[in-house]
Amino acid sequence: MSCWPARDAAHLLVESAPMAALEERLFASGLPVEALMEKAALAISRALLARPELLRDGVLVLAGPGHNGGDALVVARELYLAGVAVRIWSPFERHKPLTEAHLRHAAWLGIERLAAPPDPAATELWVDGLFGIGQHRPPEPRIATLLEQRQRLMGGRLVAIDVPTGLCADSGRPLGPVAACAAITYCLGLLKQGLVQDTALAWVGQLERLDLGLPAALLADLPADQPLALLGSDRATAPWPQRPQAAGKYARGRLLVVSGSAAYPGAGQLSLLGASASGCGSLRAALPRALAEQIWLVQPHVVISAALEERVGGGLALAGLANPGLLERLDTVLVGPGIGGDHWGDSGAGGEACLRMEHGSAATAGGEEKGWEALGRFPGLVVLDADGLNRLAAGAAGAPEEWLRGRAGTTWLTPHQGEFARLFPDLAGETPLRAAATAAQRCGVSLALKGARTVVAAADGRRWQVLQAATAVARAGLGDVLAGYAAGRGACAAAGDGVLLAAAVLEHAEAGLTCARQRGAGQTTPQEVAATLGSAA
Repeated sequence: MSCWPARDAAHLLVESAPMAALEERLFASGLPVEALMEKAALAISRALLARPELLRDGVLVLAGPGHNGGDALVVARELYLAGVAVRIWSPFERHKPLTEAHLRHAAWLGIERLAAPPDPAATELWVDGLFGIGQHRPPEPRIATLLEQRQRLMGGRLVAIDVPTGLCADSGRPLGPVAACAAITYCLGLLKQGLVQDTALAWVGQLERLDLGLPAALLADLPADQPLALLGSDRATAPWPQRPQAAGKYARGRLLVVSGSAAYPGAGQLSLLGASASGCGSLRAALPRALAEQIWLVQPHVVISAALEERVGGGLALAGLANPGLLERLDTVLVGPGIGGDHWGDSGAGGEACLRMEHGSAATAGGEEKGWEALGRFPGLVVLDADGLNRLAAGAAGAPEEWLRGRAGTTWLTPHQGEFARLFPDLAGETPLRAAATAAQRCGVSLALKGARTVVAAADGRRWQVLQAATAVARAGLGDVLAGYAAGRGACAAAGDGVLLAAAVLEHAEAGLTCARQRGAGQTTPQEVAATLGSAA
């Protein structure tokens, strides 16, 4: 399947070391360091001058000793020459030669350089050009204290060049107790991976990438599995297979949804709404008996394949999945939304006793295992979500990773952070891009690690990350809609390539944004998101 989206400057997500290596190759080719610095700083200056409301009280430029400080000083020069009141604070004894030259020129122009730390309550805009992508330790105490006071006294009046001071450009985590809190971060050239992680959002503010015209040949040398950002505009080019126009309903995706329980009947309905929005031609369901008897009232197109019983300890019993014929003539099976019963006991000496207490008998547990064995043999796509993941993590199918690797067909996993940590406890401390990629490769699956900026990883190492989502509308039930929608889209495509999971995740995120714009966060319910998905699919 062709690369999607394009491997260009707008989509590539890089860590600081590869970015620095790209710059060194440019310099080795003969491009002067001064030329790249001027290009970057002029782009920042234009962006700031386009927002005169930010500059009305003047600007204080915080200039570090390295080339990030040099960028900042060129910005100071350009704003000063444009008539903006500018001051500089650079409390360092030594600077790199190019940065030192810009300091001398700023002094020659008459730009004031502060000898003492600035007033953190001043109304002027602060431009953070202290350390950039090369920082690997917390800012020194005097700078940390100043940044903390600035945020407390005048939050929203600081913009950052490339990376806010005190934030790791790779992990997106603060390097210490304090980091600069930017209203806008102007990211230069390529997007730095750390800036789009959930942990970084509070520090980065609005992220604006400023293009530096990096040569395409240079970018082509980045690894094939370099993570790619997903933008709203990428929906138009998503690589969904085109079905023949004369294809009947059974050639347009055959999906079985196993969801809901006495405790969570709504999850069953929401996952079916998401599946319906995908446009799949044949939608079947295995639901708790009470829901199975009523679902026709609101979704009459859903065919009930099985009315499943509740386990003695609570939650939907999956033993029925082993019934002859249930998993035949299907492209995809979704298991998990709202099925409940994720507490399978611990793995210690009392685990078996706890299992028996929860499920009523060892025979019940054995029936459950037969359901998982049937899923393992299913040759199509299996999508595991929510309590399907929790049961797998607790040993319902035996060793989770062994079961995943041994599946006859392709598998998609859609965990949030908590579910991921239960399934892959050794990866819980890694960054989402690294954790998702490791888990996907280890188990031979595609995986969507859900969050404010969801990460998708395929078994072959490809990775994607959503750059925009309506985080203010996050609420219970949206994950059920996503699971149903992704499973339905996978069924429609009759394929399980990870790029299709990434496309479904992007479409879900964009539907949330559309709803939030049109109806407001308060009315962006899971039902509305499903309806928006249905109108766009």
